Amino acid sequence: MERYLQTLKLFWSAAIAAELEYRFNFIIAAISSIGSLFGSLFGLFLFYRTGYKFEGWNWEEALIILAIFTILQGLSAIFLIPNLNRIVEQVQQGTLDFVLLKPISSQFWLSTRTVSPWGIPDVIFGGLLLGYAGSKLGLGFVDYLFSIVPLVCGIIILYSLWFMLGSTSIWFVKIYNVTEVLRSLLEAGRYPMVAYPTAYRFFFTFLVPVAFLTTVPAQAILGRVGGSWILGSLILAGGLFFASIQFWRLALRYYTSASS
Repeated sequence: MERYLQTLKLFWSAAIAAELEYRFNFIIAAISSIGSLFGSLFGLFLFYRTGYKFEGWNWEEALIILAIFTILQGLSAIFLIPNLNRIVEQVQQGTLDFVLLKPISSQFWLSTRTVSPWGIPDVIFGGLLLGYAGSKLGLGFVDYLFSIVPLVCGIIILYSLWFMLGSTSIWFVKIYNVTEVLRSLLEAGRYPMVAYPTAYRFFFTFLVPVAFLTTVPAQAILGRVGGSWILGSLILAGGLFFASIQFWRLALRYYTSASS
């Protein structure tokens, strides 16, 4: 474990040093984040401006879901997108060979090799929005703590799904469109699940578990979710993470390397 932590420190320090050579990109990322957040707020406002509200979700409560979605989007931009989107490139260019030769878990290397600070504005703006909505609802620090476990589970779920899709590049090589489809489906998480028809709710809960990414953490903050949902999040996150490990090992059996 200590060796992996030291490796992680080297990975991230080198990645941040390289990214900070282009500091103006941070300003661009911040402007982009503000624009995206205002667009999301405007879309949500269109539902509530006439007095309509999603069943069981008033304006401030819906803002909590949007805030969690924005935070998750930022964390994805920091940790997931810079790494998982490059799995396809590693396979196409044959550089995966060099990864497999390293005395370290290839899944760990592919998942943590770099970070991007350009997702930090999303995390900051999402946190500010969460604090604003929470203040309007009279939420305290303890209420926010209840969301930590389901939020971490949501990140693990997202990572596992993304990594397994990236792993299929060993068979299909070019799967950029598939990962974009996943990202598009995850956009549904910016609204409460009750905003969708029943069939869609089933799809976004059990097939593509978007509900566990944003709605369940929001319900945990609001004190609406029972222990069964938290336990379900833990089981789903653990199961998908284990599945991602096994799926990667299976995929490597079919990897013939760039030189063969």
